[in-house]
Amino acid sequence: MPLALLALAIGAFGIGTTEFVIMGLLPEVASDYGVSIPTAGYLVTGYALGVMLGAPLMTVLGTRVPRKRMLMLLMGLFIVGNLLSALAPAFSVMLIGRVVASLAHGAFFGIGSVVAAGLVAPHKKAGAIAMMFTGLTVANVVGVPLGTLIGQTVGWRVTFAVVAALGVVGLAGVAKLIPDMPRAEGVRLRHEMAAFKNVQVLLAMAMTVLGFGGVFAAITYIAPMMTHVTGFADGSVTWLLVLFGLGMVGGNLVGGRFADRALMPMLYISLGALSVVLALFTLTAHDKIASAVTIVLIGALGFATVPPLQKRVLDHAHGAPTLASAVNIGAFNLGNALSAWLGGVVIAAGFGYTAPNWVGAVLAAAALVLAVLSAALERRGSAPGTVVAGSVSATEQRAAAVHH
Repeated sequence: MPLALLALAIGAFGIGTTEFVIMGLLPEVASDYGVSIPTAGYLVTGYALGVMLGAPLMTVLGTRVPRKRMLMLLMGLFIVGNLLSALAPAFSVMLIGRVVASLAHGAFFGIGSVVAAGLVAPHKKAGAIAMMFTGLTVANVVGVPLGTLIGQTVGWRVTFAVVAALGVVGLAGVAKLIPDMPRAEGVRLRHEMAAFKNVQVLLAMAMTVLGFGGVFAAITYIAPMMTHVTGFADGSVTWLLVLFGLGMVGGNLVGGRFADRALMPMLYISLGALSVVLALFTLTAHDKIASAVTIVLIGALGFATVPPLQKRVLDHAHGAPTLASAVNIGAFNLGNALSAWLGGVVIAAGFGYTAPNWVGAVLAAAALVLAVLSAALERRGSAPGTVVAGSVSATEQRAAAVHH
């Protein structure tokens, strides 16, 4: 594997860290700016909405410039956004910084996958893509907990400054290690947009929004929930996020393994179990051991849905998967934004810090209903454009199995 993949992995590590680390630092940020926890939750919502809008926009723009240059521009946006967050004198400025950083998210993974595959021999393409996405996985096990620890001990601004520095390293790596590559052929928007006429593509994206939203409803407010309800010390949030990250890794691997074998049964089991576990979290949040176990399960069950949902979008948009795949990455983040906002609403309404768990349980249950509906429509042949899973390339399947 060429060293250029390391540059992509570092970029993925930084992006994954900045996306999730804010959840462990909400109390510190809220206190510093003098805003409520639900208001601070807008930092999660704003980032997620930025990814949702930026993923397709930047992906389309990225076809008009050489891929290496586009990756450098995306890392530049990432650096500027995180520096703005670190130096923001007011909450509104930090929110702007989060949105700027988020614009790089979806396109970096989409374009980066193409670049990674082009760096190696044909029989190594899937492994190269997986290596790049390893940066995102490691971010949730190492980067997020470490960033939370730094933020709680030295200051949250230092965390975002460190993340910006990671972006500089990633940018330097892209500039130095990735070779110049030809400009991609222009995207035919009419052809790409046709995928969104497919009912199954839309249902898969709706499942993505609701299912992943269930995870973020609980995890967005994990820090105040664990400290105010469970009784953990502030410093314990760090290792609780490690547990969540480990659950993510395990769930992603299991979901990837079964996405090709039994896609819909995998969705039924993971979404159903996720809804139950989130509902139980309202009770287990009052016990330290039970809450720790529940956090692992939420990470595992939530991310077990990622490979099958991503693959289902690719299956049904196989003729024009680029834009649909990018939009589905945005759909994950729309779920993040929706659930973070709803979680803040129920907390602000006085239902307590465990109330977002019920929100998550309802969202996951709604995703399960859509999964059953989708399968029923497929069996009846009511959905246009249905294709067999075998029509998707191995590279696309492996790419779907390693991320959002």
